[in-house]
Amino acid sequence: MALLVQKYGGTSVADADRIRAVAEHISFTKRQGHDVIAVVSAMGKDTDGLIALAREVSSVHPGREMDMLLTAGERKSMSLLCMALADMDVSAKSFTGSQVGIITDNDHGRAKILEVKGDRVRDAISEGTVCVVAGFQGQSLEREITTLGRGGSDTTAVALAAALDADVCEIYTDVTGVFSADPRICPRARKLGRISFDEMLEMAATGGRVLALRSVEFARNHNVDLHVRSSFTWEPGTWVTAEEGSMEEPIISGVTHDLTEAKVTITNVPDRPGVAASIVRALADAGVNIDMIVQSTSVDAKTDMSFTLPKTEVTASQSVLDDLAREFEGGTISQESDIAKVSLVGAGMKSSPGIAATMFETLANEGINIQMISTSTIRISVIVDAAECDVAVQRLHAAFGLDAVDVYSAPLPERK
Repeated sequence: MALLVQKYGGTSVADADRIRAVAEHISFTKRQGHDVIAVVSAMGKDTDGLIALAREVSSVHPGREMDMLLTAGERKSMSLLCMALADMDVSAKSFTGSQVGIITDNDHGRAKILEVKGDRVRDAISEGTVCVVAGFQGQSLEREITTLGRGGSDTTAVALAAALDADVCEIYTDVTGVFSADPRICPRARKLGRISFDEMLEMAATGGRVLALRSVEFARNHNVDLHVRSSFTWEPGTWVTAEEGSMEEPIISGVTHDLTEAKVTITNVPDRPGVAASIVRALADAGVNIDMIVQSTSVDAKTDMSFTLPKTEVTASQSVLDDLAREFEGGTISQESDIAKVSLVGAGMKSSPGIAATMFETLANEGINIQMISTSTIRISVIVDAAECDVAVQRLHAAFGLDAVDVYSAPLPERK
């Protein structure tokens, strides 16, 4: 007998039929002799609907009240799933994040988990009851309801698996696993049987949206094995573990892309100690998270500085950047939103020279200009024009021998 944490995303519980299908799968797992903790997201686009409703009601959205509103979506899912399980004669109880004892900091909208008590879940599991937990939420140190931000249900599931020493954390989603590229761009992308935490972290950080970055960080820090699977086919998926792939696997595990970033360039920046620090600090204090940074060669003690940041944070950065530009004589600010970040990820590149050369040559052969470059031990990222993103991903995928023999044929979510 094993203790399994199973997380079901919004598409997995999108309507009554899907909820019953999930209940049947949990019932089947229970009949195999396993204990189950199910973590659920809000149904389909319920969260988007609640946000839209808030905008209709008011232009002012206090963090506390938004968190209180948004957690209603997961409570709805957990209750309906328990009802479906009851209809199958499976004992089940629903729990909110606060009832479970998920303690977070006080940062509404993007709270971080500090502790998982889990006493009520342990008691219910010992009685043979399936526990259905609302994902994405917790209770702050000030005893206020909080939400965990994007991908919060994944993080909830991993945190519960770590706190309760579960044997595995299964993440059920609308794809059958982690792929070497987005199958909507690369029809011959292959499903990976196994990938390391470090590789998955890089994929999540560079555009691979199968798993939320924070959940992978939590899994790595607490050594929680993840199994990414489809709730539509129930076939085996991708294991994310501390172990790296075998020697026979490709040097590159995947090609990712990200169209959610913008590029900002500041000109005539004084080339002296402390200036770059002041720019980055001002943005950080405004809550802006910058990514890739490039500084040009100094000319007449002046330089240009370019960096990328989420498009959603461009507005928040504007006033800070305007203030900085005024401090630099002749300084200007320019923004470009039609860019894409394309990345190679693979643990094998640690000991394989020539990866960057092959990447740059492949893009050059397609006439694709590289605007910025960033690297880590197991990742190389470049910024290119957004219009060239698909071709860049396809050509790199083929250049590094990642194309599968057969075209991927399982249903895919719509590309956004």
